[in-house]
Amino acid sequence: MSTQMISPSNLLLDSLSEKDRLGFLEQCDVVQFELGDIIYNADDQIKYVYFPVKSIISLVNPVDKNAGMEVALIGNEGMLGITVMLGSDFAPFRALVQNSGATLRITTEKFLKELRKRPELELKLKRYICVSFSQLVQTTVCNRFHVVEERLARLLLMIYDRMHAKHFHITQQLLAQMLGVRRVGVTKAATSLKQKALITYNRGAVVISDVIGLEASSCICYKTDKETYARIFNTD
Repeated sequence: MSTQMISPSNLLLDSLSEKDRLGFLEQCDVVQFELGDIIYNADDQIKYVYFPVKSIISLVNPVDKNAGMEVALIGNEGMLGITVMLGSDFAPFRALVQNSGATLRITTEKFLKELRKRPELELKLKRYICVSFSQLVQTTVCNRFHVVEERLARLLLMIYDRMHAKHFHITQQLLAQMLGVRRVGVTKAATSLKQKALITYNRGAVVISDVIGLEASSCICYKTDKETYARIFNTD
């Protein structure tokens, strides 16, 4: 598939000059991920770096062989494999596909060569490292201090931002894994959001009925994450 035919595109790459963006895209190919695909597990060698276009990737910190806790969600605002810029080519987390779709892929070797050739790209991605670190810390705080309903509202808004759609499909089991709670906790929180007419949820089909209301029900972390991204990338 031609990289010229993808829409919407990746915001990190879109922020580059046309020359650097097109030059970088020439080194990429396009892969299609499906829901539930594991791109790599923690401690796997990172052979490719990924820039999501329509897919959404969850970074999961394994707790044991059967469970894990989501620490980050990556869509077309970011990239997967940023740690190779820090000299580490081993994955710190499991990368699990939460929404199927197209993703730009480049080998780690080519990616590092492109960084040396394109100072603008290197600068943008260094800023993304700052964003990623800030959001990781924010998620840790969120998981410790905020109630499940607030965290569920935040998660649904994050998915909405990355899918550019108010309706999507996600199971209770997957939501429970992403939030690090039992399914009963997700059921209770989702029921409360439904009663407030903020969402509808039936057999895994989610429809966000009131974005502004859902933002009001979310914890402050959602707004903080967006403000951090905007401030660091000067997109205000």
